[in-house]
Amino acid sequence: MANSLDDVVQAAMRVLDAWGLEFFSMRRLAGELGVQPSALYHHVRDKQTLLGLMADRIVAGVRIDEDLVASCRRLRDAMLAVRDGAEVVATASAFRFDLTGLESRFAAFTSADVARTLLIYVMGHTQASQLHRQAADLGLIAPDPDLDASFERGLRIILR
Repeated sequence: MANSLDDVVQAAMRVLDAWGLEFFSMRRLAGELGVQPSALYHHVRDKQTLLGLMADRIVAGVRIDEDLVASCRRLRDAMLAVRDGAEVVATASAFRFDLTGLESRFAAFTSADVARTLLIYVMGHTQASQLHRQAADLGLIAPDPDLDASFERGLRIILR
């Protein structure tokens, strides 16, 4: 039975969870699906396109509304819930993939510039927090108890 695009994205999320983005590869994904790597290119043009689909999956359920602080918290939580989720979303954003219209969804409640600034801040802070937490979990560094509070302070500064 042939795999669907949804099968490929689901498997990609499993590989990401097991190996992290650093060791995520199309070859490893193909192994997860039991196919040759070339078979993946029937579904996605390249790895960057797949990362965009994965980012869409990570942020798809995030509700954005007039409470921009709560919306940013929900986005952060969605990225933190997936191993290297913030890096996947930030990478897709850097390539200007749509991310389920995330930027325009924020811009519906503020200006385009504020929406872009919020997204860059949320992705960057979350990516740094996620990396810090992973290193602390491995015992490489001491945990930073101020990560959540510093996120909140930064949001307040931007929205002032």
